[in-house]
Amino acid sequence: MRRVVVDQDITPTESVRRGLPDDWEVSFGIEGTTEGAVAALAEADVALVTSRVPLDRHVVERVSHVEVVGKLGTGVDNIDRAAASDHGIPVTHTPGYNALSVAEHTLCLVLATARRLTEARTILERGGWRDEFTLATRLSGKRVGIVGFGDIGRRFGSLLGGFDVDVQVADPYVPEVDAELVGGSMTSLSDLLATSDVVVLTTELTPETRGLLGEAELDRMRSSAVLVNTARGPVVDEDALVAALESGRIAGAGLDVFTEEPLGADSRLLDLDTVVTTPHTAAMTRESRVESIDRLTSNVVSLVEGRPVDEQFMARPTG
Repeated sequence: MRRVVVDQDITPTESVRRGLPDDWEVSFGIEGTTEGAVAALAEADVALVTSRVPLDRHVVERVSHVEVVGKLGTGVDNIDRAAASDHGIPVTHTPGYNALSVAEHTLCLVLATARRLTEARTILERGGWRDEFTLATRLSGKRVGIVGFGDIGRRFGSLLGGFDVDVQVADPYVPEVDAELVGGSMTSLSDLLATSDVVVLTTELTPETRGLLGEAELDRMRSSAVLVNTARGPVVDEDALVAALESGRIAGAGLDVFTEEPLGADSRLLDLDTVVTTPHTAAMTRESRVESIDRLTSNVVSLVEGRPVDEQFMARPTG
């Protein structure tokens, strides 16, 4: 028998139970702090987590008895993979399985921000009507810049096909032909920021992309432009973003991710009618969750039983 502790964010729970052997003991609930993770995994053989659970070296060294870590989703920046490797703990994840859901949500945020839906809702809540509304803008006919062109970026680019937009891409690790497949062109990050009406971040969080957009980069954007981030919060300097929004240096932002999660109820971002926020839910569709969980549980069972797992689903240490 194996004891499995599952992050409560991994739903539907019936998919988790269905994917694991009947004689494995499964429990749900991991507090999203280092001490909470240590306590929850104290007697676990297998951990199934999302990005909200910090598995840094401090945690990994205190739960080194864990046989396998399964991370739902693509990004593994919450896991110290070197520490896991040092203790012989394989880490498996599900890259690509949530890409379409995140891409659809990204498009949703682009449209919601351009059409000023937060302001529209605020007007209704205070009993007002459309005569108070600031004119929105269309997406069609605009230039959309995509920063990071992996699975999510490419799928988002494909979804733009019906909007008659000019697509440009900044990603030093993909060839020009990848952008051409969605009718776009490659450019530098600097030029993309200066010339795009919509800037969309879909890049992974790495040491290279942490703080990728700070005050100087935001200052390069057009005052009429909007920023959409469905990548990771730390890709953007959040204080600099708030300052740019409050001063009107950029027109708006659509954000699914934040520097600190969960986002505090006192965040200045929530006071701005030019900002559309969602609580890191871009990947949370039933379809992508069921597919991701099926893959994750299959990987975990294989690893526990000593069978190989395709390399694309194994999160190896970098460097």
